[in-house]
Amino acid sequence: MDRQAHAVTGTALVVLWSSGFIGAELGTRYAPADTLLAWRYVVAAALLAGLAAALGTRLRPRALLRQGTLGLLCQCLYLGGVVTGVGLGVPAGTTALIASVQPLLVAAAAGPMLGEHVGPRGRVGLVLGLAGVGFVVAGDLGLGDAPWCAFLLPVGGMAALTTGTLLERRWRPAESPLESLTVQTVFAAGVFLAAAGVGGHLQPPVAPEFWWAVAWVVVLSSFGGYGAYLLVLRRGGAVRVSTLLYLTPPTTMLWAFLMFGEVPGPLAVPGVAVCAVGVALALTDGRSSNRPVVAARGSGTPRS
Repeated sequence: MDRQAHAVTGTALVVLWSSGFIGAELGTRYAPADTLLAWRYVVAAALLAGLAAALGTRLRPRALLRQGTLGLLCQCLYLGGVVTGVGLGVPAGTTALIASVQPLLVAAAAGPMLGEHVGPRGRVGLVLGLAGVGFVVAGDLGLGDAPWCAFLLPVGGMAALTTGTLLERRWRPAESPLESLTVQTVFAAGVFLAAAGVGGHLQPPVAPEFWWAVAWVVVLSSFGGYGAYLLVLRRGGAVRVSTLLYLTPPTTMLWAFLMFGEVPGPLAVPGVAVCAVGVALALTDGRSSNRPVVAARGSGTPRS
């Protein structure tokens, strides 16, 4: 994958991944978060399943199990942990900072597990990226009014995304990104539908603004953001895709300023600069490696 393609897919990932936070703000003005998640995934699953049927897609049980596992980790547990934690009172800035520990965990595990080694410059860049995120979200850091156990939810969500990222890269599944996205989305739709039903929040509001928010997160976040995540992960590696996520809090800040008029805090601009320097150092680390790894036994069987 050449440098220009890396730049295009990386930019798409950052912009589209951060759109999910804006869509959540738009949707939760009219319905609880679990209602928004349920209908986001129902609509996305229906569209993707229809496309899969039209294309005649056929996957074997092992592939469905593999992608269902990744969907549970990267979509259900990640989003469920983050959204539920915020709903219980964990400040959004604190949640963002917790989530930003993920690149460090991926980098620590990627060497022995994937052969993606990070050199000294890359390690400095990763630490700077985390510090930059801290500056960006400094105005919304704190304990809020959440019980201590609520903080375990975004921590668990971050750990689930880390695990899913490493497993996807380790397994190197034969399914295309579209097939992976379809199976994971259908699986997540079932989980979020059940969760919203148990919570008594399955009934959607009739407000057209809610359905506008659903369209936003389906197109930009589910198809765009997670689709770009899969592309960058498979073509650029686990460390690269995780490092780029450092740029999503600054990008979300810009989205929020343009759409809602939210003025960034005094540390936000220097935070963006620190994030950018950190990501640049990490992504240009000459000692980083993206060598192929040997897949787990049986995991690379086509359409298995």
